[in-house]
Formats: sequence, structure tokens, C-alpha cells
Amino acid sequence: MLETDLLVIGAGMAGLTAAARAARDGRRVVVVEVGDDVGGSARFAGYIWTAPSRAVMDEVNPHGDEALRHAVVDRFAEGVEWIRSVGVDVQEAVPVLGFGRGHQFDTNQYVDLCRRIVTDAGGEMLLRTQASRLLTHHGRVVGAELTGPEGTQEVRAAWTLLATGGFQGDPDLVASNIHPRAAGMQLRSNPRSTGAGYRLAASVDAATGPDDAGFYGHLVPSGIPFADPADFVHLSLYYSEHALLFNVDGQRFTDETLGDHLTTMALLEQPESRGLLICDARVHRDWMVTSYVEGAVALDKFALASRRGGRVGVAETLDELDLLPEDWGYDGPAIRARIEELNRAAEAGNPLQPGRVRDAAPQDEGPWYVVECVPALTFPFHGVRIDDRARVLGKDGAAVPGLLCAGSDTGGIYNRAYAGGLASALAFGMTAAETASAAITA
Repeated sequence: MLETDLLVIGAGMAGLTAAARAARDGRRVVVVEVGDDVGGSARFAGYIWTAPSRAVMDEVNPHGDEALRHAVVDRFAEGVEWIRSVGVDVQEAVPVLGFGRGHQFDTNQYVDLCRRIVTDAGGEMLLRTQASRLLTHHGRVVGAELTGPEGTQEVRAAWTLLATGGFQGDPDLVASNIHPRAAGMQLRSNPRSTGAGYRLAASVDAATGPDDAGFYGHLVPSGIPFADPADFVHLSLYYSEHALLFNVDGQRFTDETLGDHLTTMALLEQPESRGLLICDARVHRDWMVTSYVEGAVALDKFALASRRGGRVGVAETLDELDLLPEDWGYDGPAIRARIEELNRAAEAGNPLQPGRVRDAAPQDEGPWYVVECVPALTFPFHGVRIDDRARVLGKDGAAVPGLLCAGSDTGGIYNRAYAGGLASALAFGMTAAETASAAITA
């Protein structure tokens, strides 16, 4: 049996941040990771960003828990300095999504340095190991039973942190907590986040939610499986916020300009969860083949989808949209007519339906580029409820003694909105370490 100050279940961005921070504070730390290596989905990222102020966060994420969303903003600068303090070069701030500010940094270097901080301080790093159940004593979580290569053992801990990365890898949880068709989405994250933390929290009557909170993801070309993690970025159709999206009934159904991540949620709920993304030469030139964020590699998303065998096409004139292949299942003449109607309204300065708040320009410069797209899932917004000190809340609203949660296992920070996943993982990873250290010191 091991005894420790902080047991961290999950070695992604949130878990390793908490573990390294606690180790630097002189705490004994044990980290448990189900995979062969640490890092989780953080290894596929490269930027950390969020809203620049509480006011902006409130505007873009009005239904997120107020204390939690403000905590992400308030602790972001400190988090960036923490990343620098472990030896990672963090670039200067750049705009993200039109409203956010963020920094490029080497996430692989960061998670590896966090692991080194833990092990150099004498902490345990248990790979290929899972927490089979939480241990409790008089209503307090006091550690967990672990199952790994050496068999089963117990770790007794003053505090236990759930940071397993969400439940996007579990089809049943995805279908029941996101949408009945959500299990059919491609997964643009590590496949090991299958709800371990969510189930452990439920076993001690933790509160979960919110219902119908949505998920973070992006549109990707249909029919193209991810070949490796690089495709999570390369195939994401970020430019969709400047394009037009039509469902299988030939209708626009959302304001695409509010962001590809929001359009992705909207498309999941449309018939068959697929649609045609159409843009003109202006959007192709200014947005499709350029960097989504300053410093990122520029890729021609249309050319890539074409090479990989996606449903794509080029219409030299709008009339050529009438020739959409019949087996695609779209009404080409109806879509062409709606683009013409939108162009006339945009040129006249009349309101568009649905609106296009951030890019109301007409799509009238030929040729037109067509890509069939589907939503892809990164992580859910439904999860374990916490307070602003990263303490897990019970169904009665009180904190569950001894239990913390951070990262994509949490619910309530974002609700049908998004302002940075690494930022929330970093903020509440640091907070979890601080909560545990303060309680132990006291």
C-alpha cells in the first residue's frame, strides 16, 4: 500500500500540471495513467488560449458556470507563467477565434518536463494502470484501488484528483450525454478517455452535468478516417466560419460566422448529421489556404480533402451546383438558388437568415468550392461538477471531502460555447494542487 499527499488519476494537461505543481510545493505525489505514456490529448495541441477578460468570456459563454468561467480567465496569465517556469518557451500572444488571445508552445515538452518534476521529487508515475474504485472512510475519499502490470494495490491519499480527460471515447456515455448520433462522430483526441473519472465520481454520488451542454469539436471532410493525430488539425475545416453550410434538405440552419466549433454542434443535430460546406474564391484565397492562427502551418484544406478521397467539387459557375452528384443526396438547384438569394441580400445590405454577424459579404466570386463535412468530437462539456477550488460537488451541492477534478472530466465551465480547453485544464490543474497543498499545510 502506498501513501501520498496527492493521488492524480490521469496524466494529461490537467493531471500533470497538478502533479508537478504539488511536487514543487514539496508534496508527495502519485500519478496513475492508463496509457503507455503521459500527455493524453495535450500532445496533439500547440496553443493555449482563452477569452482576454471576464466580460468577453461572459459574452461568448453566457451559460457556463460564472465562477468557473471567470476562474479560467483570472488564472490564465499565472498559468502561462507557470509553463514558462518549468522551462518551456511560450510565444507572444496572438488572436484566436476573433475574440480570444493565446500563446503557441511545445505541449510535448511541457508534459515531459512536468513528469520529470514529479519523478525528480520522488513521486511515483504508474503507467498502464487504472483506478478500479475510490476508497472512502467516514464519507471522505481517501485514495483509490489501482490495477496495473504488478496486480492490484491501494494508494491512500490525503487528496485524490480525477483528470482522466473526459468520456469521448465511450460510445454509450457520448450517446446519452451529447446526442443519440454522437457516438458516430470521429474522435479527434486520444482514445483512452472513456469516462473513468466520470464513473469514479458517480460512485461517490458526485453531481454531473449540465444536460445538453454540447461538446468541443470541429467539422471535418466526410468519409476520410483520421490516419494519425496530425489529422486532428490538418483535416479540421476551420475556415467554415467564412463559408456557407447547407444540410441535406438544402437549408442553412446556423450563423456559421460565430465559429466552426459552434457550427459543429449545430450540424450534429441536423438530419443525418452531414452537410455541404460551400465557399467562393474569396474565402478560398483569404481563409481556406491560410493559417487559422498566427504561427500555425498553412494548408489547403480543399486540396487535402480531395487527395484523401473526400466528397469535394469545384463549380466554375453557380449554375454548376445544379450538377451535384445525385448519390450525394442534396438538391443542387435549391442550394444554388439560396446562395443567389443570399448574395442579393448581402449586396443590398439586407438582413440574412440565418444571420452572418462576422462575415456578411456575398459569396459571388467564382469558382465555388464544395466539401461535404461531418462533425468530429474532441471532448464533451458535460462532466463532473466542481467549485472554483476544483473540489468535486455532491448531488447535495456540498463538496465531496478529499476529491478534486480538473480538465475535460469537469462539467459546467462551457455550455454550448468554448474558449479554450488547455486553458481550463491548466487553470484547474493548478487550482487542484493549491487546494490540496493548502489543506495539507493547514
